[in-house]
Amino acid sequence: MTASTTESGRSIPPDVVLSAVADEHRRAVLRSLNQTDQNEMDVDALADLVAERVRNGEPSDDDHRRRIHIALHHIHLPKLEACGMILYDTETNQVRNVTGELSQRLLSVVEPYEARE
Repeated sequence: MTASTTESGRSIPPDVVLSAVADEHRRAVLRSLNQTDQNEMDVDALADLVAERVRNGEPSDDDHRRRIHIALHHIHLPKLEACGMILYDTETNQVRNVTGELSQRLLSVVEPYEARE
């Protein structure tokens, strides 16, 4: 695997890309951002989608959504931003996918293996 490139032209080393999509929460973030018609998404709305995805579509209670929101803010969104896959504005609480086709291709590669979990 060679280094991948984001929409901004930034090269992402393969180990960083694979590490970023190794966690189900980060994959859920990328899927949610890929499937929205909006350019950006509010962290609260994103946390709701991620909470639902990690529970396989089951409704999520307030405590679970709160934990997801905290994990997104402190762990998952910073990691995705550090490798150049998203832009996360902590002042406006907006997240934007900047990987373009890269995240879609990565998720399509991982998807058959997720079904086995």
